[in-house]
Amino acid sequence: MESSFLSAVFLPLALFVIMLGMGLGLKVKDFKRVAVEPKAVLTGLFAQLIILPLVGWAIAIIAKMPPELAVGIMVLAACPGGPTSNLITYLARGDVALSISLTAINSLITVITIPLIVNLSSEYFVGEGSAFSLPFVKTVIQIGVITIVPVSLGMWLHAAKPALAAKIEKQVKWLSVAFLALIIIGLLIQERANVPGFFVQVGWTTLALNLVTMAAGFGLAVLLSVGRERTTAITVEVGIQNGTLAIAVASSPLMLGNPTVAIPAVIYSLLMFLTGGIFAWWRGQTTGQIS
Repeated sequence: MESSFLSAVFLPLALFVIMLGMGLGLKVKDFKRVAVEPKAVLTGLFAQLIILPLVGWAIAIIAKMPPELAVGIMVLAACPGGPTSNLITYLARGDVALSISLTAINSLITVITIPLIVNLSSEYFVGEGSAFSLPFVKTVIQIGVITIVPVSLGMWLHAAKPALAAKIEKQVKWLSVAFLALIIIGLLIQERANVPGFFVQVGWTTLALNLVTMAAGFGLAVLLSVGRERTTAITVEVGIQNGTLAIAVASSPLMLGNPTVAIPAVIYSLLMFLTGGIFAWWRGQTTGQIS
Protein backbone atom coordinates (compact mmCIF):
# COMPACT_ATOMS: atom_id res chain seq x y z
CA MET A 1 0.00 0.00 0.00
CA GLU A 2 1.33 3.40 -0.96
CA SER A 3 0.97 6.62 0.99
CA SER A 4 -1.41 9.15 -0.58
CA PHE A 5 -3.54 12.23 0.03
CA LEU A 6 -5.96 9.84 1.76
CA SER A 7 -3.49 8.88 4.47
CA ALA A 8 -1.62 12.19 4.62
CA VAL A 9 -4.53 14.64 4.85
CA PHE A 10 -7.99 13.07 4.83
CA LEU A 11 -7.28 10.38 7.44
CA PRO A 12 -6.05 12.74 10.23
CA LEU A 13 -8.92 15.12 9.45
CA ALA A 14 -11.46 12.28 9.58
CA LEU A 15 -10.03 11.02 12.87
CA PHE A 16 -10.27 14.55 14.31
CA VAL A 17 -13.96 14.71 13.37
CA ILE A 18 -14.61 11.21 14.77
CA MET A 19 -13.00 12.06 18.11
CA LEU A 20 -14.87 15.39 18.20
CA GLY A 21 -18.09 13.43 17.86
CA MET A 22 -17.08 11.21 20.76
CA GLY A 23 -16.32 14.26 22.90
CA LEU A 24 -19.74 15.74 22.20
CA GLY A 25 -21.30 12.85 24.11
CA LEU A 26 -18.87 12.87 27.03
CA LYS A 27 -19.16 14.42 30.48
CA VAL A 28 -16.54 14.83 33.19
CA LYS A 29 -18.39 12.19 35.22
CA ASP A 30 -17.56 9.62 32.54
CA PHE A 31 -13.93 9.87 33.65
CA LYS A 32 -14.94 9.61 37.31
CA ARG A 33 -16.70 6.29 36.75
CA VAL A 34 -13.51 4.45 37.78
CA ALA A 35 -14.17 5.69 41.33
CA VAL A 36 -17.92 5.07 41.18
CA GLU A 37 -17.81 1.64 39.52
CA PRO A 38 -14.19 0.52 40.01
CA LYS A 39 -14.76 -3.20 39.47
CA ALA A 40 -16.29 -2.94 36.00
CA VAL A 41 -13.99 -0.14 34.83
CA LEU A 42 -10.79 -1.82 36.07
CA THR A 43 -11.89 -5.12 34.53
CA GLY A 44 -12.34 -3.42 31.17
CA LEU A 45 -9.06 -1.50 31.44
CA PHE A 46 -7.11 -4.64 32.38
CA ALA A 47 -8.62 -6.59 29.50
CA GLN A 48 -7.88 -3.88 26.96
CA LEU A 49 -4.50 -2.62 28.14
CA ILE A 50 -2.96 -5.97 29.13
CA ILE A 51 -4.85 -8.92 27.64
CA LEU A 52 -5.45 -7.36 24.21
CA PRO A 53 -1.77 -6.60 23.39
CA LEU A 54 -0.70 -10.01 24.72
CA VAL A 55 -3.25 -11.77 22.51
CA GLY A 56 -2.11 -9.71 19.51
CA TRP A 57 1.52 -10.60 20.23
CA ALA A 58 0.70 -14.31 20.54
CA ILE A 59 -1.35 -14.38 17.33
CA ALA A 60 1.39 -12.61 15.35
CA ILE A 61 3.96 -15.14 16.58
CA ILE A 62 1.79 -18.24 16.12
CA ALA A 63 0.73 -17.15 12.62
CA LYS A 64 4.38 -16.41 11.70
CA MET A 65 3.31 -13.17 10.07
CA PRO A 66 5.69 -11.04 7.97
CA PRO A 67 7.33 -8.39 10.22
CA GLU A 68 5.42 -5.36 8.91
CA LEU A 69 2.07 -7.11 9.19
CA ALA A 70 2.93 -8.38 12.68
CA VAL A 71 3.62 -4.79 13.71
CA GLY A 72 0.30 -3.85 12.11
CA ILE A 73 -1.47 -6.33 14.38
CA MET A 74 0.26 -4.75 17.38
CA VAL A 75 -0.70 -1.22 16.29
CA LEU A 76 -4.30 -2.40 16.18
CA ALA A 77 -4.01 -4.12 19.57
CA ALA A 78 -2.52 -0.97 21.10
CA CYS A 79 -5.44 1.24 20.08
CA PRO A 80 -8.45 1.98 22.30
CA GLY A 81 -12.05 1.31 21.43
CA GLY A 82 -13.84 3.94 19.42
CA PRO A 83 -17.30 5.27 18.61
CA THR A 84 -18.11 2.00 16.84
CA SER A 85 -17.72 0.06 20.08
CA ASN A 86 -20.16 2.44 21.77
CA LEU A 87 -22.68 1.95 18.96
CA ILE A 88 -22.40 -1.85 19.03
CA THR A 89 -22.74 -1.84 22.83
CA TYR A 90 -25.97 0.11 22.43
CA LEU A 91 -27.28 -2.33 19.82
CA ALA A 92 -26.28 -5.26 22.06
CA ARG A 93 -28.22 -3.69 24.98
CA GLY A 94 -25.08 -3.31 27.04
CA ASP A 95 -24.04 -0.62 29.50
CA VAL A 96 -23.45 2.27 27.10
CA ALA A 97 -22.28 4.61 29.88
CA LEU A 98 -19.57 2.11 30.85
CA SER A 99 -18.59 1.65 27.21
CA ILE A 100 -18.23 5.40 26.73
CA SER A 101 -16.23 5.71 29.95
CA LEU A 102 -13.86 2.90 28.94
CA THR A 103 -13.38 4.45 25.49
CA ALA A 104 -12.66 7.85 27.03
CA ILE A 105 -10.24 6.61 29.70
CA ASN A 106 -8.46 4.26 27.29
CA SER A 107 -8.13 7.04 24.73
CA LEU A 108 -6.18 9.05 27.31
CA ILE A 109 -3.98 6.15 28.45
CA THR A 110 -3.19 4.85 24.97
CA VAL A 111 -1.72 8.19 23.95
CA ILE A 112 1.21 7.00 26.09
CA THR A 113 1.01 3.23 25.53
CA ILE A 114 0.69 3.21 21.72
CA PRO A 115 4.28 4.38 21.03
CA LEU A 116 5.60 2.04 23.74
CA ILE A 117 3.83 -1.05 22.37
CA VAL A 118 4.51 -0.21 18.73
CA ASN A 119 8.22 0.40 19.30
CA LEU A 120 8.65 -2.77 21.37
CA SER A 121 6.88 -4.83 18.71
CA SER A 122 8.93 -3.19 15.93
CA GLU A 123 12.15 -4.15 17.71
CA TYR A 124 10.90 -7.69 18.28
CA PHE A 125 9.47 -8.45 14.83
CA VAL A 126 11.69 -6.28 12.63
CA GLY A 127 14.82 -5.88 14.73
CA GLU A 128 16.63 -3.06 16.49
CA GLY A 129 17.08 0.04 14.40
CA SER A 130 13.80 -0.60 12.59
CA ALA A 131 13.03 1.97 9.91
CA PHE A 132 9.51 2.33 11.23
CA SER A 133 9.47 3.28 14.88
CA LEU A 134 7.71 6.08 16.72
CA PRO A 135 9.64 8.87 18.47
CA PHE A 136 7.97 8.82 21.88
CA VAL A 137 7.44 12.50 22.71
CA LYS A 138 6.58 13.51 19.15
CA THR A 139 4.08 10.66 18.81
CA VAL A 140 2.42 11.41 22.15
CA ILE A 141 1.92 14.99 20.99
CA GLN A 142 0.62 13.95 17.55
CA ILE A 143 -1.83 11.39 18.89
CA GLY A 144 -2.90 13.86 21.54
CA VAL A 145 -3.63 16.50 18.90
CA ILE A 146 -5.84 14.18 16.84
CA THR A 147 -7.55 12.52 19.80
CA ILE A 148 -7.47 14.44 23.09
CA VAL A 149 -7.82 17.92 21.56
CA PRO A 150 -11.02 17.17 19.59
CA VAL A 151 -12.46 15.14 22.50
CA SER A 152 -11.79 18.06 24.85
CA LEU A 153 -13.32 20.48 22.36
CA GLY A 154 -16.41 18.30 22.11
CA MET A 155 -16.69 18.04 25.91
CA TRP A 156 -16.38 21.82 26.25
CA LEU A 157 -19.15 22.33 23.69
CA HIS A 158 -21.29 19.72 25.48
CA ALA A 159 -20.90 21.61 28.77
CA ALA A 160 -21.31 25.11 27.32
CA LYS A 161 -24.03 24.44 24.72
CA PRO A 162 -25.68 21.10 25.58
CA ALA A 163 -28.62 21.50 23.19
CA LEU A 164 -26.33 22.39 20.27
CA ALA A 165 -23.91 19.59 21.17
CA ALA A 166 -26.72 17.02 21.27
CA LYS A 167 -27.93 18.16 17.85
CA ILE A 168 -24.45 18.09 16.31
CA GLU A 169 -23.53 14.78 17.97
CA LYS A 170 -26.19 12.81 16.10
CA GLN A 171 -24.96 14.12 12.77
CA VAL A 172 -21.28 13.70 13.60
CA LYS A 173 -21.76 10.09 14.73
CA TRP A 174 -23.16 9.09 11.36
CA LEU A 175 -20.55 11.24 9.67
CA SER A 176 -17.91 9.29 11.62
CA VAL A 177 -19.24 5.99 10.26
CA ALA A 178 -19.28 7.50 6.77
CA PHE A 179 -15.67 8.72 7.17
CA LEU A 180 -14.50 5.27 8.27
CA ALA A 181 -16.34 3.69 5.34
CA LEU A 182 -14.78 6.18 2.91
CA ILE A 183 -11.29 5.56 4.31
CA ILE A 184 -11.67 1.79 3.97
CA ILE A 185 -13.21 2.04 0.49
CA GLY A 186 -10.53 4.49 -0.62
CA LEU A 187 -7.71 2.25 0.59
CA LEU A 188 -9.32 -0.83 -0.95
CA ILE A 189 -9.80 0.93 -4.31
CA GLN A 190 -6.25 2.22 -4.18
CA GLU A 191 -5.00 -1.33 -3.61
CA ARG A 192 -7.77 -3.23 -5.41
CA ALA A 193 -5.32 -5.53 -7.16
CA ASN A 194 -3.90 -6.61 -3.81
CA VAL A 195 -7.11 -6.91 -1.77
CA PRO A 196 -7.52 -10.71 -2.19
CA GLY A 197 -3.91 -11.13 -1.10
CA PHE A 198 -4.49 -8.91 1.94
CA PHE A 199 -7.38 -11.10 3.05
CA VAL A 200 -5.24 -14.20 2.60
CA GLN A 201 -2.37 -12.58 4.52
CA VAL A 202 -4.23 -11.13 7.49
CA GLY A 203 -7.91 -12.10 7.25
CA TRP A 204 -7.73 -15.03 9.66
CA THR A 205 -5.30 -13.33 12.03
CA THR A 206 -7.40 -10.16 12.36
CA LEU A 207 -10.54 -12.26 12.78
CA ALA A 208 -8.73 -14.29 15.45
CA LEU A 209 -7.67 -11.09 17.24
CA ASN A 210 -11.25 -9.85 17.18
CA LEU A 211 -12.88 -13.10 18.36
CA VAL A 212 -10.26 -14.15 20.92
CA THR A 213 -10.22 -10.75 22.61
CA MET A 214 -14.02 -10.60 22.70
CA ALA A 215 -14.06 -14.07 24.24
CA ALA A 216 -11.37 -13.07 26.75
CA GLY A 217 -13.22 -9.91 27.74
CA PHE A 218 -16.49 -11.81 28.06
CA GLY A 219 -14.91 -14.61 30.11
CA LEU A 220 -13.12 -12.21 32.47
CA ALA A 221 -16.25 -10.13 33.02
CA VAL A 222 -18.36 -13.23 33.72
CA LEU A 223 -15.68 -14.62 36.05
CA LEU A 224 -15.67 -11.38 38.05
CA SER A 225 -19.49 -11.16 38.03
CA VAL A 226 -19.77 -7.55 36.88
CA GLY A 227 -23.32 -8.01 35.60
CA ARG A 228 -24.89 -8.75 32.24
CA GLU A 229 -24.97 -5.25 30.70
CA ARG A 230 -21.45 -4.48 31.89
CA THR A 231 -20.21 -7.82 30.58
CA THR A 232 -21.62 -6.88 27.18
CA ALA A 233 -19.92 -3.47 27.26
CA ILE A 234 -16.54 -4.91 28.29
CA THR A 235 -16.74 -7.63 25.62
CA VAL A 236 -17.36 -5.11 22.86
CA GLU A 237 -14.86 -2.56 24.18
CA VAL A 238 -12.05 -5.13 24.26
CA GLY A 239 -12.93 -6.72 20.92
CA ILE A 240 -13.79 -3.68 18.77
CA GLN A 241 -10.84 -1.34 18.30
CA ASN A 242 -10.52 2.15 16.82
CA GLY A 243 -9.53 1.06 13.33
CA THR A 244 -9.34 4.65 12.09
CA LEU A 245 -6.69 5.52 14.68
CA ALA A 246 -4.76 2.33 13.88
CA ILE A 247 -4.76 3.18 10.16
CA ALA A 248 -3.64 6.73 10.97
CA VAL A 249 -0.76 5.59 13.22
CA ALA A 250 0.38 3.09 10.59
CA SER A 251 0.05 5.06 7.38
CA SER A 252 0.24 8.75 8.22
CA PRO A 253 3.57 10.33 7.17
CA LEU A 254 3.55 12.10 10.54
CA MET A 255 3.80 8.76 12.36
CA LEU A 256 4.96 5.38 11.00
CA GLY A 257 4.35 6.39 7.39
CA ASN A 258 4.23 2.72 6.34
CA PRO A 259 0.86 1.92 4.71
CA THR A 260 1.68 -1.79 4.64
CA VAL A 261 1.46 -1.76 8.44
CA ALA A 262 -2.13 -0.46 8.05
CA ILE A 263 -3.31 -3.58 6.18
CA PRO A 264 -4.42 -5.48 9.32
CA ALA A 265 -6.41 -2.46 10.53
CA VAL A 266 -8.15 -2.08 7.14
CA ILE A 267 -9.21 -5.73 7.01
CA TYR A 268 -10.09 -5.72 10.71
CA SER A 269 -12.31 -2.66 10.24
CA LEU A 270 -14.35 -4.61 7.70
CA LEU A 271 -14.64 -7.76 9.80
CA MET A 272 -15.50 -6.04 13.11
CA PHE A 273 -18.85 -4.83 11.78
CA LEU A 274 -19.80 -8.42 10.94
CA THR A 275 -18.68 -9.93 14.25
CA GLY A 276 -19.97 -6.97 16.24
CA GLY A 277 -23.34 -7.21 14.51
CA ILE A 278 -23.59 -10.94 15.21
CA PHE A 279 -22.67 -10.38 18.86
CA ALA A 280 -25.24 -7.58 19.20
CA TRP A 281 -27.93 -9.83 17.68
CA TRP A 282 -27.00 -12.71 20.01
CA ARG A 283 -27.07 -10.52 23.13
CA GLY A 284 -30.39 -9.12 22.03
CA GLN A 285 -31.78 -12.64 21.71
CA THR A 286 -30.54 -13.60 25.19
CA THR A 287 -31.80 -10.52 27.06
CA GLY A 288 -32.83 -11.46 30.59
CA GLN A 289 -30.13 -14.07 31.10
CA ILE A 290 -27.52 -13.62 33.83
CA SER A 291 -24.38 -13.29 31.69
